[in-house]
Amino acid sequence: MTTRNFLAFDLGASSGRAMLGTVSNQRLKLTEIHRFENRMVEIDNHFYWNIFSIFDELKTGLKKCIRDFGIQPDSIAIDTWGVDFAFIDREGMIASLPFAYRDHRTDTAMEEFYKIIPKEELYLMTGIQLMQFNSLFQLFVNHQTKSPQYETGKDLLFMPDALSYLFCGVKKNEFSIASTSQLLKPGKLAYEEKLFKAMGVDLSIMQEIVLPGTLLGMIKPEVQKETGSRAIPVIAVASHDTASAIASVPASGKNWAYISSGTWSLMGIESDKPLISKEILNLNFTNEGGVEGTTRFLKNIMGMWLLQECRRVWSQEVNYSWNEMVDLSTRAQPFKCLIDPDDTNFLNPADMPEAITNYCLKTGQTPPQSHGEFIRCIFESLAMKYRLTLDSIRSVISYPIEKVHIIGGGANNELLCQYSANALGLPVVAGPIEATAIGNILIQAKAMHSVDSLEGIRTMVRNSFDTKTFEPQDPSLWETQLERFRKIVN
Repeated sequence: MTTRNFLAFDLGASSGRAMLGTVSNQRLKLTEIHRFENRMVEIDNHFYWNIFSIFDELKTGLKKCIRDFGIQPDSIAIDTWGVDFAFIDREGMIASLPFAYRDHRTDTAMEEFYKIIPKEELYLMTGIQLMQFNSLFQLFVNHQTKSPQYETGKDLLFMPDALSYLFCGVKKNEFSIASTSQLLKPGKLAYEEKLFKAMGVDLSIMQEIVLPGTLLGMIKPEVQKETGSRAIPVIAVASHDTASAIASVPASGKNWAYISSGTWSLMGIESDKPLISKEILNLNFTNEGGVEGTTRFLKNIMGMWLLQECRRVWSQEVNYSWNEMVDLSTRAQPFKCLIDPDDTNFLNPADMPEAITNYCLKTGQTPPQSHGEFIRCIFESLAMKYRLTLDSIRSVISYPIEKVHIIGGGANNELLCQYSANALGLPVVAGPIEATAIGNILIQAKAMHSVDSLEGIRTMVRNSFDTKTFEPQDPSLWETQLERFRKIVN
C-alpha cells in the first residue's frame, strides 16, 4: 500500500495543534508537528477569537511539517469547536474578530427569540439542544444590536470554514459544523428559511453546505510561498471536532454510547436519523450531523472546563500539572459535595472555585476547602452527570447500551474513567486520546481514496491504537450517591 501523509489542524477552545497522520499498510501513525495555546481575548467586556493569530499558527504548523519533518502532506484539513462564526466582507476580508461563544451578549437571547418562535416549535423545527450560545442566538443578537461585524459582513463562515477560506479562498459551510448552529433542517443539507425570516436576516449570507470529505480547493499561491507548500488540497472533513472524534470511535455494531471528553464532554449515540420529540426537548438533546449520513444524538456537558478554570485561578498561587491534580483528588474526602456541571453559573465565571462554593452553599452542602476537594467534586459530579445522561438516552431508544467509549483527552484520565464506569454501571473503553485528530486525518484519507468507508476508518483505528477497559466498582456506594446527586441537581 502506498504511504500517504495527511496534516490535521485540530483546534479546541483552549489549545490547537497540527498533527501529521501517516497511513500505510492499513495502519495510522501520528506525529505531533506543532502545538499552541488558544484562548479567548477580552476587549471592552466582550470575548473574541483572534482568528488572525490562529491562522498564523496553522501556517506555522504547515511550515514545520515541510521544513522540520521534510514532508509535503497530501492534503490538509481543519476542525474546531462548534457554533462560532466569522463574517467575510465585500472585499473578501475577515470583517472583524469573531465573537466567542462564552461572550455574555447572548445571556437573554433565548428568551427574546422565544417571543418570535416559541421554544417547543423551535426545537421541533431544528432538533438542536437549546443553548444560549448557539449560532442562531448569536446571529439574532448581532442583527438586533446592529453589530459592526454583522453590518459589514457579506458572507458567514463557521470557524473551520473561515480558516479553510484563508488557506484556499473557497467559501463553503461544511455539514457537521453547520449542523451545530440551529440554522439547519434536521439531518438535511438545507437551512431553515423560517428562522432567517424570523430574525430579519438575509439567507444569502449563508454558503452552500458540503458533506465531510469534500475537496474545497488548493492552497493559495501566497500561502504556498510563505510555508514552502506545494499546491495541495484543502479538504472539508467533519469539521466540528466532535464529529471527527466520533468517526474515530473504535466500536462495532450499535450497542454503545460515547463520551468525547475535553473542555466539553459530548455524550451520546450514533443514530441513522435525527431523534426529535417533545419528550426529547425536555431532555434537551441535540441532533448534529455526522459522517456518512449518521446523526450525532448527544448532550453537551460542561466537561473539563470546570477544572481548567479552577487551575487558571489557582495558577496565581501554584501551577499544578494535570497528574498532580489527579493525585490531589485521590487524597480528598469522597462525595463531600456534588454539583451540576451544567449549571449556568459555571458557563464563564470570573472565579470558578468561588462559583462552585456558591453552588454548594445554595444547595445546602459544605463547600470544598482544599484544592483536592474541588477537583474530586468535579470528577465525581461529571461521572454522575454521565449517568443521568445515559439514563435519558435509554429512555428514548429501543436497544440496550452495553458499553461506553471515552475518547479524547479525558481518556487519559484513568481516575475519571474509573469513576465513569462506577457511575454508569457499564464497562468504559478509554481511547484513543487523539480521537479528533485521528478522525480528521482518516476522513482526509477517505477523501483521497486511502480508506473506503466509516467502518474502514474504525477498523484502522482498532488496528493502530490501544484502548483500556474499566469495569464498574463499588456499585451500591455509587447508586446511593447517585440518588443524592439527583436530588441536588433537581
